Amino acid sequence: MAIISNHFDRRRYLPVLVGILIGFFGVFPALGAQYDYVDINSPGLRKIPTAIPLFKPAHLTDDEKKISRQAADMLTDMLTFTGFFKMLDRGAFLIEPFSPNLEGRQIKFKNWTGVGAELLVTGGVVLDNGLLNMELRLFDTFKGTLLVGKRYKGRPADLRHIIRRFSSEIIFVLTGRRGIFDSKIAFVSTVKGNKEIFVCDFDGKDPVRLTHNKSINLSPAWSSDGQWIAYTSYAKHKPDLYIRQVYKKMGAVVAKKGINIAPSWVPGKLQLAATLSFTGDPEIYLLTETGKIINRLTHSHGIDVSVSWSPDGKQMAFVSKRAGSPQIYIKDMASNQVRRLTFEGKNNTQPAWSPNGNRIAFTAMNRDGLNIRVIGVDGKGLAQMTHDAGDNESPSWSPDGSLLVFSSDREGKSRIYIMTAYGTDQRRLLSLPGRQSEPNWSANVGGE
Repeated sequence: MAIISNHFDRRRYLPVLVGILIGFFGVFPALGAQYDYVDINSPGLRKIPTAIPLFKPAHLTDDEKKISRQAADMLTDMLTFTGFFKMLDRGAFLIEPFSPNLEGRQIKFKNWTGVGAELLVTGGVVLDNGLLNMELRLFDTFKGTLLVGKRYKGRPADLRHIIRRFSSEIIFVLTGRRGIFDSKIAFVSTVKGNKEIFVCDFDGKDPVRLTHNKSINLSPAWSSDGQWIAYTSYAKHKPDLYIRQVYKKMGAVVAKKGINIAPSWVPGKLQLAATLSFTGDPEIYLLTETGKIINRLTHSHGIDVSVSWSPDGKQMAFVSKRAGSPQIYIKDMASNQVRRLTFEGKNNTQPAWSPNGNRIAFTAMNRDGLNIRVIGVDGKGLAQMTHDAGDNESPSWSPDGSLLVFSSDREGKSRIYIMTAYGTDQRRLLSLPGRQSEPNWSANVGGE
């Protein structure tokens, strides 16, 4: 069961550590970023066999050994979470735990290729007067080369920050992208019958309650800089739009007559789209972060809702009933031209534009219930991601486009799940009391 904090503490979510290049690159020449080890856009991604032995404690103290084991386990979990790696069992390694033969020319790479490892992570741990020093390195075992090495300083309490930072370095050197390790997921969870907004780390760790109004709060949406969240709340007994600076007590409320719902931030700007009905017909408007209307974006009879922006902000996908049933449309912001994207099925909603710009995930209602589907922005390549597993909805992409988070009631109550961008490796993200729904994945907000 996850431990929940009742206070949103900014310090827990800011980088407090600085990694610098370690001084032994002369031993094994660094290859630099390779980018060809992992193709995150490949449907047939092969997981790389990787070995992470326990790191070397400098003084062999009990505290250093404990941190060594925690660090190696934490790194294993984080890299496994990405779906890019096949972690090898430490019981098969040809070295003893806490072995000194894990650095410099002491590494016998044949011992690692012999057990099937293509990548090797080694490290050293020094605990001195309450300060933690760590050296972490990633090797290509077949070439016998160092791919990346970093040194970190902090406190034992900073261990997760250190491992998260080095995980990002590993993904960058293998893919050319920073991965997901400095991202957050906002979601709705029931608390004593109410629906409140929560935020957790990328892997479901450290869930924190953001709202405390004992009402119904829905549709959390991150700004692209990760500093703002907008959501709909019934705190004043009607659906109003709340625009909140996450780490400071400031924000705005849009409480016009009718509904004020479904916020979506414009990439790279402090502007957001939302559906308002103060004129009688629910239409999509563009707002500032203070809630001021900039202009109206849709003009049609029937509800228009659920905007998702293209990564460059030049197009928006949205849901409209203008043809009778809820379908997904795309509007070009420069020409104001609108085209229909989905035609199969009578109910297609909740579009989510992928970070690479070429695919849109959405929720489709069919004979099997609600399922996650993905379609190309050109309307081709329709594929269903979930099958025969309850109702699945509210897809949201990871910042690197490699994963999708969504909600599902496949185990009874609605929970948050993740899967790869091609529907594989579906698993639950976190365990909390009540029901969880409407996840929204932020961009990386705490990286270098």
